[in-house]
Amino acid sequence: MGTTVSLTLIEPNDTVAQAVFDSIKLLEDKLTVNRLISEVMSINLAAGSHPVTVSSSVFSLIEQAQKVSLHFNSCFNFAIGPLVKLWKIGFNGQQVPPAKLIKQRLLLTDPNNIELDTNNRSVFLKKFGMEIDLGAIAKGYIADVAKLILHKYQVYQGIINLGGNVLTLGSPLTNENSYWHVGLKKPFATDDKLSGVIKVKNKSVVTSGIYERFFIQNNHLYHHILDPKTGYPLDNELDSVTVISNSSLEGDIYSTVFYGWGLDNSRKYLQKHQNLSAIFLLKNKTIALINPDNFVFQLIDTQYKIITD
Repeated sequence: MGTTVSLTLIEPNDTVAQAVFDSIKLLEDKLTVNRLISEVMSINLAAGSHPVTVSSSVFSLIEQAQKVSLHFNSCFNFAIGPLVKLWKIGFNGQQVPPAKLIKQRLLLTDPNNIELDTNNRSVFLKKFGMEIDLGAIAKGYIADVAKLILHKYQVYQGIINLGGNVLTLGSPLTNENSYWHVGLKKPFATDDKLSGVIKVKNKSVVTSGIYERFFIQNNHLYHHILDPKTGYPLDNELDSVTVISNSSLEGDIYSTVFYGWGLDNSRKYLQKHQNLSAIFLLKNKTIALINPDNFVFQLIDTQYKIITD
């Protein structure tokens, strides 16, 4: 998945750990677009030609990704694959593509042009050159599956960390009032400096930020969160969005949605959905905490000013 995956358990258990990592490997093999062979790549290679039948788990995830892509007016779009491949941000050859090519690729990113057949569990990309990319949702789904496996083995305390997707089970040790501590990275820091620490129990913590994958060309920063409407990296007031939720899949979805919406529109949504919480790091060194009843935040970097809703 292009990241380090770690599992922390209160008591050593090689059988449980092996079951979790075997499951992660199996799901990655199905969902990746970074290899020629996977269920998702089979769909992409058949674009404009014929539907492809996939496993129930992959079909279910694609259904959810399409629903979110169509429902939210945001930068969440699982059909954005052709643009991701064009920009190559975070990979060899990254550069600003010609405007003409961006316009051409935009025509291949409409999620309405993806036909799902529930009865046959088949997926059809109607236009040649279309590609789906589940990168914005796959890690959250995999983390939730790992949690189910841990519960199957009656493990109810621990941390699953899929590089930016942190899912905590229960609370640490035997103290029910204690919290897991999840670091919130300082944007663009050259080392492991933190903006703050998020304290949670039995919650998912997922961050979407512009500082993990980016490049600079002609003194302008280009990051990996692309705007499906323009084809260019989204430009707003945010450095990152962190979502605290019950499931990691929710965190994946809403961290991307909220980044696309920006602070004001996200705040309006969160005021109506108190089960979700979010932390917004703004470029002006402000940290906005929305629905903070679900977590505790400890400020580390005193350059920031906190506002709370």
